[in-house]
This record gives sequence, structure tokens and C-alpha cells, in this order.
Amino acid sequence: MNHPGRRLAAVFFDLDGTLADTAGDFIPVVQTLRAEAGLAPLPPERIRASVSNGARGLVTLALGLGEDDDGFERWRQRLLTLYGGLLGTHATVFPGLRELIAQLDSAGIAWGIATNKPRAYTAPLLERLAIDPPPASVVCPEDVRERKPHPESLERNCREAGCSPAQAIYVGDHRRDIEAGQRAGLYTVAAAYGYIEPGDDPARWGADGLVSNSEALAAQLLPPLEDTVEGLS
Repeated sequence: MNHPGRRLAAVFFDLDGTLADTAGDFIPVVQTLRAEAGLAPLPPERIRASVSNGARGLVTLALGLGEDDDGFERWRQRLLTLYGGLLGTHATVFPGLRELIAQLDSAGIAWGIATNKPRAYTAPLLERLAIDPPPASVVCPEDVRERKPHPESLERNCREAGCSPAQAIYVGDHRRDIEAGQRAGLYTVAAAYGYIEPGDDPARWGADGLVSNSEALAAQLLPPLEDTVEGLS
């Protein structure tokens, strides 16, 4: 990853599939939805790959419905109700990222989250995950006019963390994350360990960097913390 030498001030993460492994909460929800519709279960890994597409994407996956189809909104609300009952039950922070965040804090570097997950679900999830120190900035769809891939979420992250986009890194597991980061002027890292749809290739998203697992992300971000973001590879 070639990046101009500049002082690193903040690292921002997408939430589902990048910072937190939340698929364990969504898999039973999708299976329940299918059972209620009289359908057979899906392979769990197929559901896992689609978690980053949010509630609408999961309803489409579960039932084959488009957003304009009759009943779509009713099923979406049912999915959200089921998810609310399981929220955070099986979710974990990806390996190495708690340690990374502690290291960021020790180096005086802020961290935060830019997510398309509504705050009603983001806030209790973060409470259950209990990451220490807490994020300096959490931007949810309710906080902006336009959600990712629009850059507004990350622009707000930077304001709240007190840094310029040129001093920040954004890590995400979806093409929309990389687009949002690039449009906002941040250095972008594609998390290939996240929830990647079949046939999608994170290497083609145009990110500045690519990591295959969360431990690799921590290993690549930690060395330059005392100097700059230069030297990521």
C-alpha cells in the first residue's frame, strides 16, 4: 500500500463484517424467516456472505423478494424484530482488533465507526461488545443526509475526531465502504475477511490496501503508529 507520508490521526471502521463479526446473529434470523415462509434453510455461509447488504438485502436473499414486491416491507420489519431479539447475542469483535484499538489509543490516535446500521441497533450492539476505549465517533444513517457510499459519514467522523481526511484510514468489507472513503479523501483498506458476496472480489474495489484477515489488519496498522501511515504494505 503506497501512501504519502502523513501523521496518522484516526482509524475508522465499518461495523458489520469489518470491526464486528455479527453473522451469528443474522443467520438464525434468516433461517427463521425462511421457515415462516415455508422454505428450506439456506447454507449458513451463504447468509454470512450477505450480512453487509443489510436488512433489505437479507430479505431478498431469504425470500427472493425485490423491494417493490408485495409483502417486502412486512418481511423486512419481521426480520428487524427477530434481529432485535438476538442483537449482540453471538457477535464478537474480530480477532486482533481490540488489541489494535488499545494500541491506537496508547499512540494518541482516535478510532471510530461509520456504518449504515441504524443507531437503534448500533448503540446496543456496541454496548454489548464493550470495546475499550470507546469510539471517538460513531456515525449512523440518522446522523447524515446521505448514507454510504456517499462520503458524508466519513466527513462527519473526521470532524468529530478532530482530524483531516488526509490523516485518516477507513477499513470496510464492501465496495460502498471503499467508495465512501475515497470520495471523502481517506486512505482505504478493503477487509477481505468480511462478508463478501459470491463472485465479488475485494481486490477489484480499488482500495489503497487489502487485508485477508483481521490479524493482518492489526499487524499492518501497528508498525507505523508512532510515525505516519507511510509504510503500510
